[in-house]
Amino acid sequence: MATAGHFVRVPTRTIENGKHLRVLPTVEILRANVHSATVLSRLFDRVDAVINLVGILNEPTFGGAGFHAAHTELASKIVYAAKGSRVRRLLHMSALGADEKTAPSQYLRTKGEAERVVRQAKDHLDFTIFRPSVIFGERDSLSNRFASLLRLSLGFIPLARAKARFAPIFVDDVADAFARSLSDRKTFGQTYELCGPHVMTLAQIVQLTARAARLRCVVIPIPDFMARMQGAVMGLLPGKPFSLDNYRSLTVDNVCTENGCARLGIVPKHMEGIVPSYLAPRSARFTRR
Repeated sequence: MATAGHFVRVPTRTIENGKHLRVLPTVEILRANVHSATVLSRLFDRVDAVINLVGILNEPTFGGAGFHAAHTELASKIVYAAKGSRVRRLLHMSALGADEKTAPSQYLRTKGEAERVVRQAKDHLDFTIFRPSVIFGERDSLSNRFASLLRLSLGFIPLARAKARFAPIFVDDVADAFARSLSDRKTFGQTYELCGPHVMTLAQIVQLTARAARLRCVVIPIPDFMARMQGAVMGLLPGKPFSLDNYRSLTVDNVCTENGCARLGIVPKHMEGIVPSYLAPRSARFTRR
């Protein structure tokens, strides 16, 4: 957005997280609690568009209140603040499989609820909704997390839902989708599913990560009853590396039913061509002549 000449205001809980953006003269980093309606109104003052990227994979407590606050309630506050500040343009990050009625997990149901909130504001919002599959990139919580687990486990990884299907998409391609749609009136009121060029199982994603990071990898698929137990136990650990809600999300395939990238003129990059650029040992990243 900054490269395209836009002035960008980025609210964050921790200024340190945005320090790499300070070198951009048109980017403003602000410490802010976006869950405050008053703060949102101040943030939306004199802006032309709002981009909501807030989402959590696990809540700090149990019962769904955390998911509801981060996804559904925040979407409602954003819609209300946008109306009050007369901001018409909203780009909203959802998730593939979001459905408030039929999705198996709190994560996907509350993402679906947020979509409904956004769509119901169509009279005063020109919105676009994006539904990506799992996103990979240099500081992701996908390939980096699996690489860390492989190092800790000496290459042995018990894997829940090893055959679950995904279409991993590069973070730069997702950002490109947002940038292209910002001023494109044809995208108003539209929903775009964003997927990479190849469908992969969870086991294949782990194995690709291991190859890129030059790590040993032995995937041990575990049956569903053990996966549920794994989610219940690991959900009690600090940081919730895996939870019962994560397991439930894995019970539905995370692949596109329509090609949103093609609709936006984007040719997505393959995971195998990108992940080694940031996971490979430093000595292996140099190109031979």
